[in-house]
Amino acid sequence: MDLLKLVYTVSFLTVVIAFAYAVYLHFWVKRQPAENARIREVSGLIHAGANTFMRKEYFVLARFAGIAAILILIFLPGPIWNGNALENISMAAAYLAGTVLSAIAGKIGILVATHANSRAAEGAQRGLKPAFLIGFRGGAVMGLSVVGFCLLGVMAVLMITADASVLLGFSFGASSLALFAKAGGGIFTKTADVAADLTGKVELGIPEDDPRNPAVIADNVGDNVGDVAGMGADLFDSNVAAMASALVMAQALDGGVGANAAMVFCYAAIGLLASIIGIACARVGKNGNPTRALNSSTYSTTILFILLTAAATAFLDGFEWRIWGASSVGLLVGVVIGITTDYFTDDTKPVVRKVAHASQSGPAFTVLSGISYGFISSLPAMVGIAVSALTAYKLCEPLGEGYALFGIAMAAVGMLSIVGMIISNDAYGPIVDNARGLAEMGGLGEETIRVADELDSAGNTVKAVTKGFSIGAAGLTVISLLGAYMSEVNVSLAVQGKELITGFDIMDPTVFFGILIGASVPAVFSAMLMLGVDKNAQKMVQEIRRQFREIAGLKEGKEGVKADYDTCINIATEGALQELIPAGLLAILATVLVGFIGGPLAVGGFLLGNIVSGLLLALFMSNAGGLWDNAKKYIEAGNEGGKGSEAHKAAVTGDTVGDPFKDTAGPSINTQITVVSLVASLLSSLFAAFSLFG
Repeated sequence: MDLLKLVYTVSFLTVVIAFAYAVYLHFWVKRQPAENARIREVSGLIHAGANTFMRKEYFVLARFAGIAAILILIFLPGPIWNGNALENISMAAAYLAGTVLSAIAGKIGILVATHANSRAAEGAQRGLKPAFLIGFRGGAVMGLSVVGFCLLGVMAVLMITADASVLLGFSFGASSLALFAKAGGGIFTKTADVAADLTGKVELGIPEDDPRNPAVIADNVGDNVGDVAGMGADLFDSNVAAMASALVMAQALDGGVGANAAMVFCYAAIGLLASIIGIACARVGKNGNPTRALNSSTYSTTILFILLTAAATAFLDGFEWRIWGASSVGLLVGVVIGITTDYFTDDTKPVVRKVAHASQSGPAFTVLSGISYGFISSLPAMVGIAVSALTAYKLCEPLGEGYALFGIAMAAVGMLSIVGMIISNDAYGPIVDNARGLAEMGGLGEETIRVADELDSAGNTVKAVTKGFSIGAAGLTVISLLGAYMSEVNVSLAVQGKELITGFDIMDPTVFFGILIGASVPAVFSAMLMLGVDKNAQKMVQEIRRQFREIAGLKEGKEGVKADYDTCINIATEGALQELIPAGLLAILATVLVGFIGGPLAVGGFLLGNIVSGLLLALFMSNAGGLWDNAKKYIEAGNEGGKGSEAHKAAVTGDTVGDPFKDTAGPSINTQITVVSLVASLLSSLFAAFSLFG
């Protein structure tokens, strides 16, 4: 059996194992007790609300995908009338496959998360250990499914077409759906969260998940559509983009599909296998620390990946140790980024406590200190991305022309190799967050709520870590996609007899034009998403106030009096669907306009500006949001005056500012960067042929 067949076989078997284990975990979660009638009722409302939103969102996105597929069929990789109809059909089919698999990944996440939340709530009655296991294993179903679909989809496209360039279409399908799903889910979840916090905690002084609050079900629905479905699509997209950019370069280096391409698949399959083992071994003691348990699982999976890939590199012909070094550096830097993020967002560390202390002086100081530490927190991650890119470049440069950029691409593949574990940790967060709300609404008692709070706090901390991980991976991926863009545009320039691009000189006015435009797009994109949250949250606040004013006995909590949850869910749904398309289109159209005005060099500058500005903003907003959230939880645990104090009210205001930072704009930016990089690569031939100043 030759090397490529061996790697394909191993990859396919690993995917089968991942799917089989995901099915086992799904049924294990469903077997856990769910006996509280009130909790089952509320969990059913969350499940129905999430499915309604997903159905409406996917209907909107299906129309967008249909239009995009027709345009791809007509124009990419070249105009269909030039006689390359089969290539155009392949690209359009790959694009649709990417959108469909990304959508399925999100749907699976919703299915499992809305079953796991009620069981985790009741598990908290039995203690920390069973509740943790339910939450984590529920998240693991999502993690294994996403990575399995990613590896299977990329492998199928390359086996059928034998053309890595078609993978850019597959990746664009995953990225475009992820962009809109993350933006839509983020607007939905933060519309409800902000409105519920402002009216419940600040105005009325009622608990976070009090069933009297009409927005409370919408808030729990939002956790699922934003942090589970949206996040799943986001990391599916990042993983596909990393593999696609690496395989485009590998094919150019191999002169076809050879040893370098086999290395990409082998490492991705080993990463999935390491994640399966890490998930199976994840445990927390009866009185253990759930944050430490989640982080320990990540570290053990990392070590396992490095050891297994070293063994594969030693025993398989054609595998280069320098490339192994690049992928290992990428993964280790990802872990370091996670550790530094943890320092700035964990409520056992000094930074969160300083912000909580500053809250005693009022909300202005909460916001000022949080923004300041948020900006500081972006430095270690930016340095980490820079160091990993430079190390991978220099490590692989001696292998020959083209290998330096391939090294960066493999560093991105390495950083995302354990994405199955990362998603499991991330999806755990919204499951236990929902469980905490269900425990309160089901009247399970203070001790159960305390256990759920401890699990929720760990989820917030780890979620901040995983966001840092995914943003760092996006940074490396888009640097490698910049290399893929150069490869693609040079093919077109060579055909047209034009000078090839060897780099982007920032003193060239065309390049500088692109840099300035590209740097501004993430800021405007973020503003559009957060304004969407602001506008919709204001509508929901008015609705909540109306219900408390007009529904007799609601405010007092009289028996038999219920809030109108559906109206709030509808406000969040309609608002999110109205706002999700414009922000995404802005990023895509800006790329197209810069390309047709300034040409290939301007697009290179546009991507450079977009990457640097986007990474900085994404890291700042994700970390600042996580910091404010945990400062609020630290105060609610009885510190700095506890619940109801002035410090608590100030911290709630900080958390309200941070919510759209960390769950709407921040994590959407890295998807936006990937989308514009893929648009640039896909349209490179058109930019080379038609531009005003190029």
